[in-house]
Amino acid sequence: MGEYLLGLVDDFVEHWPIYISIPIVAALIGWATKLVAIRMMFEPLEFRGIRWRGKPLFGWQGIVPRRAARMAGIAVDTMTEQLISPRDIVERLDPDRIGKEIEAPLREAVGEIVVDVAERYQPGLWEALPVRARKLVIRRVQNEAPKMVAAVTEQIKADVDSVFDLKDMVVTNLVKDKELLNRIFLEAGEKEFRFISRSGVLFGFAIGILQMIVWLVLRIPIVMPIFGLFIGWFTDWIALKMIFRPVKPKKYFGVTWQGLFVKRRDEVTDAYAALIADEIITPPNVIDAVLRGPMSDRVLSMIQQQVDQELARHTGVAKPLVLLAMGGSQYRELKDAIAGSVMSRLPETLRYVETYAADAMDIRGTLITKMRELDDEEFEGLLRPAFQQDEWILIMTGALLGGLCGELQVQLVLFLTS
Repeated sequence: MGEYLLGLVDDFVEHWPIYISIPIVAALIGWATKLVAIRMMFEPLEFRGIRWRGKPLFGWQGIVPRRAARMAGIAVDTMTEQLISPRDIVERLDPDRIGKEIEAPLREAVGEIVVDVAERYQPGLWEALPVRARKLVIRRVQNEAPKMVAAVTEQIKADVDSVFDLKDMVVTNLVKDKELLNRIFLEAGEKEFRFISRSGVLFGFAIGILQMIVWLVLRIPIVMPIFGLFIGWFTDWIALKMIFRPVKPKKYFGVTWQGLFVKRRDEVTDAYAALIADEIITPPNVIDAVLRGPMSDRVLSMIQQQVDQELARHTGVAKPLVLLAMGGSQYRELKDAIAGSVMSRLPETLRYVETYAADAMDIRGTLITKMRELDDEEFEGLLRPAFQQDEWILIMTGALLGGLCGELQVQLVLFLTS
């Protein structure tokens, strides 16, 4: 037994640089596998590799971009259930203020719409009117237009769920812009991902010391790839656990620990709220979703209703004569043409209300307030569920990379000690 131990000591002394390098290389494996695994979670945005008949055969696409629709859906479900609803977004908007904000561009657009519709449906009558009379008609319609927009806005506010699909808006934008989806996770969890990489060094080095001892005693080549695989798996697994668990501070061997994500919830809240408010639930996106989204036909119906009311009010008792002169079918076409023209001009016109809308909606402030009201368990559930089902891929990727590095390591050690 004594001779055996002396032999081990002699071997260690003779090849000490190689043995010392084992825990160092293990630390590098722990760090590198984390770094690569994290990058593989988010990159590349589109599939890179070999396709067969238009379908991916061999290659890689980041896990988050590849499952963008599902992840965006889960993230927005959590957001709309716990943080913000369509009503929260529009309830602070003042319809009269919107009418005033867009009055100038709206008057210009309405003037063009009146001329276009008049020339299309009653060209002879319009041309026969004196210039002064034409201007009077245009001015009257222009004066009523802001009130009509305010009335439609009031209707939208009263029944926002029937005209604004918040989930569709968010998911559509995130699927279309996969880089933005990545940023939600990367910016909100920036320090957590950094911790995963750095923890790989510490845990890898600790396991590497055990690996060095086992190699010194056994000298079995399979030891290195097994330890490499274990380092890659264990360091990913424990790092993910330490990010989210425990939710409440808890002592381990005299050291108090709380999941990093929950521990720095104030920083995460600010980063998350800023990104959502600045990039996703923005006035342009909301306006586009209302006017061009899956429920836009209901907004068009509201505009048609307002146009009908305005025409009825202005024609008054003369409406039967107007119908007789134009015909019922052409009169309906006229109303639809006016409503369609208004609808098509609104996105451009409403750009002038974006600054006011951003201040009034205060999406960032709303999100921060709601997020701070969540308890720790609810807060932890904000982002994790979106990629929790795929955590095993991150862990297995780390394990496979670790095993590969371990095999390279054993070949190098055998070469240097032969």
